[in-house]
Amino acid sequence: MPKSAAAQAAAAASLPKGIGDTGRRTLIKGGVILSMDDQVGNFESADILLEGSKILAVGPALAAEGAAVIDAQGKIVMPGFVDTHHHQFETALRGHLANGILINDGRPESSSNYYETILQKFSMVYRPDDVYINELFGSLSQLDAGVTTVMDVSQIHHSPEHSDAAVEGLLDAGRRSVLGYFEGWGEKSAYPFDAKRIHQTHFSSDDQLLTMVMGGEIYIPGYEEAWRIGRELNIPIALHVVGTFGMQPVFDELGARGMFGPDNIFIHMTGMSEQGWKHAADAGAHISLSVPIEMQMRHGTPPLQTSIDLGMSISLSTDVECTMTADFFTQMRSFVTLQRMEANAKALAGQDYPRLATAAYALRTATIGGARGLRLDHKIGSLTPGKEADIILLNADALNVAPLNNAAGAVVTLMERSNVDAVLVAGKVKKWDGQLLGFDIDRLRHEIEKSRDYLFEAAAIDRDLFAD
Repeated sequence: MPKSAAAQAAAAASLPKGIGDTGRRTLIKGGVILSMDDQVGNFESADILLEGSKILAVGPALAAEGAAVIDAQGKIVMPGFVDTHHHQFETALRGHLANGILINDGRPESSSNYYETILQKFSMVYRPDDVYINELFGSLSQLDAGVTTVMDVSQIHHSPEHSDAAVEGLLDAGRRSVLGYFEGWGEKSAYPFDAKRIHQTHFSSDDQLLTMVMGGEIYIPGYEEAWRIGRELNIPIALHVVGTFGMQPVFDELGARGMFGPDNIFIHMTGMSEQGWKHAADAGAHISLSVPIEMQMRHGTPPLQTSIDLGMSISLSTDVECTMTADFFTQMRSFVTLQRMEANAKALAGQDYPRLATAAYALRTATIGGARGLRLDHKIGSLTPGKEADIILLNADALNVAPLNNAAGAVVTLMERSNVDAVLVAGKVKKWDGQLLGFDIDRLRHEIEKSRDYLFEAAAIDRDLFAD
């Protein structure tokens, strides 16, 4: 038996039976609770009582006779992370564009850029099978890191078959996912009109793990129709807003026409005008920030402080693994350290400066902030009785964390994916004792390697392990 399979089997054998089953109660006992709900509060040691997929109660010494018990001593228990922007179809291309920037702007280093390499070359050769394995493997990787919800920005809808493969990959992962139905290319692409079929076929019920967002890029001809369809279906409308793409005039004009609303998710918002920001804020739009990517790939300076100063709803997102990791510990650390760097520079210069971001604030942005942006905060994002049990247990006894002195600080400044001990989605255990359950990881790794090999060959791009 492969080592990974043996480790999975050992973990599964120690899992209390019946957790997540309909009508079955589970008690998560004696953990450090970070609830992300001011009414519930935080606890140095308390319990969480679940019934099936739901949270029943949070508090010290809960009575739960007959419940399955998860011992959470030495663990920080909190809501799972929510990623509001991740191009999961690119999982097989991880690290290939580690040094790349966003677009070819004519400067020497821009020959390695995302738009030409990933979107215009690699994406054009994807088959539905490639979409499926990339979606599935990327989803499982994030589950392993405690990210229980994602908006998958799948710019790979070259045909209805590609779209269905994306949904199937998300569904098979068993994670809470939001299909971002963005553009595709080629004569078989049915974007944006296939949105109605996809929604009716896969998302007709709100009582499921999968929901849908409409992609409405304003640099794509005919985006007005995408926006119209999204609003007809009553789903959020998401788009990348990057000043380096020359979007500012169109964006400002849309805002002036009153086209923005609380259903808009604006990704990045780098390099935008003061007027554009005012339109977005007045409309109650949500901002998804991909801080490490924005710094790395020349999107422009991440607009953290502008978002905060305007009191906007904000979240964190990972963007593209061809350039940067999709774990949320990196996202939170980048968010906090960049905000504090800019504020501290003003303080050292004797200028007025904003309040310094805290670890607790970063955690809220990474959980309930993302849930609000995706219109899922009635279901997830906090450990609130009545919500679904999307919960992670983080090992605070581990060598890189112990002794525990500040719970939020430990998560944001000390932890990484190896500290994610257990993950529950809608009350069902997806990771236990540090091991993902229910998947043949060795087989899936082989499948995504086959997809990678095909993609590089079909796109006529060399895979150089030692590229500068």
